[in-house]
Amino acid sequence: MQLNYKISGQGESIFLIHGLFGSLSNFGLLQQVLSQQFQVITLDVRNHGESPHDGSMTYEDMANDVLELAKLLDIERFSLVGHSMGGKIAMTVALNAPEKVNKLVVADMSPVNYPPRHQGVFAGLQAVADSDVLTRSQAQQCLAEHVEEVGVQQFLLKSLYKFKDKMVWRYNLPALVEGYQDIIAWPENNLTFQGPTLFIKGQLSDYIIDEYWPDGRRHFPHAKIKMIMGTGHWLHAEKPVIFNKLVNDFFNATS
Repeated sequence: MQLNYKISGQGESIFLIHGLFGSLSNFGLLQQVLSQQFQVITLDVRNHGESPHDGSMTYEDMANDVLELAKLLDIERFSLVGHSMGGKIAMTVALNAPEKVNKLVVADMSPVNYPPRHQGVFAGLQAVADSDVLTRSQAQQCLAEHVEEVGVQQFLLKSLYKFKDKMVWRYNLPALVEGYQDIIAWPENNLTFQGPTLFIKGQLSDYIIDEYWPDGRRHFPHAKIKMIMGTGHWLHAEKPVIFNKLVNDFFNATS
């Protein structure tokens, strides 16, 4: 599957992988920072943005999408940054093909199974899909009946576009609903990535907690954790200057 992507900068290659319901634009600020010294590839994961639709949302398949893109671009070795679901994709790439990965950054995600937590979002997305909304404001009103946070509404609306006379999602919503159990799961394996790894946690988020860390250490024995105070799961959007500096410093470190 050939993913939609954007390349900027020159030098060693870094792939930026967004999370569930996102798109390649989510890492726009980080791309600007890193592309001053590196070749940065942002991408839309399958069933998101302008990438192709497919029925599978397994991490094995999504990791293979990234590896196929690297092959298409003739990139032998690269580093990875992934947020949330994108963090799990990045971790899977590093574990499945460690010989290709230089460094790994995982933003607010652990290699564990999570309980369902997106029921309201899915209900809102489906409500918009089932309606005849003609404008973005109408879609937001529809979303608001299921998703209270205005910031989350605005984030989701970035993936809404006008097709003929109707507002529709870029997401392959049926595939995301059907594949949700795969998205919140983590494939059981004993694989390890020995390279430099950085986990960045939002202080107010519960995606990285002490009880998850044995799994993180088992898969990524050389991992370090940094915390950004006063942020939740969307740490790269809430405090982009701090987040981008942590990532940039990590990639510029000599060890």
